[in-house]
Amino acid sequence: MTNNKIYIFDTTLRDGEQVPGCKLNTAEKIEVAKVLEEMGVDVIEAGFPISSPGDFESVEAISAHVKNATVCGLTRAVEKDIEVAAAALKKAKRPRIHTGIGSSDIHIKHKFNATREEILERAVKATAYARRFVDDVEFFAEDAGRADIQFLARLVEAVIKAGATVVNIPDTTGYCLPNQYGDKIAYLVNNVPNIDKAILSCHCHNDLGLATANSIAGAIAGARQIECTINGIGERAGNTSLEEVVMILKQHESLGLYTGIKTEYLNPISQLVSDTMRVPVQPNKAIVGLNAFAHSSGIHQDGFLKHSETYEIIRPEDVGAAGSKIVLTARSGRSALAHRFHKLGHLFNRNDVDVLYERFLVVADSKKEVEDHDLQSLAHQYVQESAAVGV
Repeated sequence: MTNNKIYIFDTTLRDGEQVPGCKLNTAEKIEVAKVLEEMGVDVIEAGFPISSPGDFESVEAISAHVKNATVCGLTRAVEKDIEVAAAALKKAKRPRIHTGIGSSDIHIKHKFNATREEILERAVKATAYARRFVDDVEFFAEDAGRADIQFLARLVEAVIKAGATVVNIPDTTGYCLPNQYGDKIAYLVNNVPNIDKAILSCHCHNDLGLATANSIAGAIAGARQIECTINGIGERAGNTSLEEVVMILKQHESLGLYTGIKTEYLNPISQLVSDTMRVPVQPNKAIVGLNAFAHSSGIHQDGFLKHSETYEIIRPEDVGAAGSKIVLTARSGRSALAHRFHKLGHLFNRNDVDVLYERFLVVADSKKEVEDHDLQSLAHQYVQESAAVGV
């Protein structure tokens, strides 16, 4: 595998929008799509055109506005779905139809009431039909995480032969462990004869909190596309988080893998998606959470103030964050207190800080976080007392 670029396939506007209460109108979708394109996303999955007139309209509008990224529409392995998606994508400069069907025995038996051979036939037929409309067809083997690996290999080989340019290996239920998912991708790379004619894609869900780890394991094993969402939003526990996989690959250069994402967009687009979809970002969310660059432990604060890399492996400005934050609590130490007083314009010496620290702890024990106005009050009172003693 000579190409080490990992293509970023963003499905915030499709899988992410499936979160209850996150429905976006067409104007909102266009706004998000434009920023995704500016950020360097390779593929934007704009919606599921046959699902509603509104979704069709959104895919059609995004197709007209996006100039550089591939615009993708989801379908089932149904001819009518594919026809509707093709119509919605007519204005796209780089259209992709994303079609597929279940691949695990659980899905084959209970969802489709079919046999493996019938699934193979339907998969090939849908892929070939989609190729009649566009040159770029992605096939998803739903629930591949729980599929029999030998059958999955047969399915992948068959859809590539039928014209699939990308084959998506979803861990639909978030079941796999990273080594299991990586082994699954590696098996396909090494055992599907025509695998060199398509890109393998990771689409992992976060039901067990392993979506990002599984996607990275898949990329290491040979997948070259990762499907993800801003802030990791999506069905149930969510999808692979775009900002996490991008920064993991950037931080671990030894993997030899890279993306085309402009990382300074990560925090701004996180906030845009949070505001637009009305889903708050959890404070401890990696990369984009409110506390991602906040330090409240005294030991951590002291180390950070001496050298930021003691407790930060990412520079806030590299991901578009406002900066690091020293949070003053009862766990904070003298160095953090002196640092904050200095920022407020008070140049206290060590003896001053020792006295002020005891008073600070009294305030800190009474509230969750000591604010600047609290410190100003402490400083003002101390300066007045010192002046009185000096008289």
